[in-house]
Amino acid sequence: MTTTPSRPVFPPGLGLSAVEVLTTTRAVRRRLDLTRPVPREVIEECVRVAAQAPSGRNRQRWDFVFVEDAATRAAVADIWRRGLAVPPAGIEGPQYSRMNFGSREWTRIRISLDHLAEHLHEVPLLLIPCLRVGSRAELSTVRGQAGAWGSVIPAFWSFMLAAREHGLGTAWTTCHLSYEREMAELLGLPYDTVVQVALTPVACTIGTDFKPGPRAEPGAFVHWDRW
Repeated sequence: MTTTPSRPVFPPGLGLSAVEVLTTTRAVRRRLDLTRPVPREVIEECVRVAAQAPSGRNRQRWDFVFVEDAATRAAVADIWRRGLAVPPAGIEGPQYSRMNFGSREWTRIRISLDHLAEHLHEVPLLLIPCLRVGSRAELSTVRGQAGAWGSVIPAFWSFMLAAREHGLGTAWTTCHLSYEREMAELLGLPYDTVVQVALTPVACTIGTDFKPGPRAEPGAFVHWDRW
């Protein structure tokens, strides 16, 4: 008689509902616990969840690069900080936003971002999700970009949702991409065929009582039949 191998037992999560996970997965910057290690078995469980994300033609072109070594984390954090100080390339004129940059909410975000910049090298784990491509020419059209990003971003977001359920905090950042080639050299990534997508800290959170964030009402952005 054949038996089916049992799955490993992982630490229990917070028991959040799907709606709770979706509405309370916040960008955690100031409430990252810099003193507690992140159990690798929890990360592996979050990765298993992420791997169930939709993928065009089921190609599963994602790779997750976790940085745990202290010296490498420090070097990654240095590149990230330099990217934070550089305005994104190719953006001209006023930027559309539903966020009031003179608001108290934006002030809180800015303060928390400054805190993350100061302590990023101390975060126990950093994650850089990546996308495999035949060549970077694939990103030269809107359709190519949509298909490419759509082949990794859902998995990355699923990882962040799973991390929330397991009491881990994350924060989606992209500023290091101003120095993507330098980061690739640091981490041994083949630059021509592996595209970095983002960077997130991963750490246990200080408390788990996160709430929905301020958002525009649906009437401000929902369109029916026409713009």
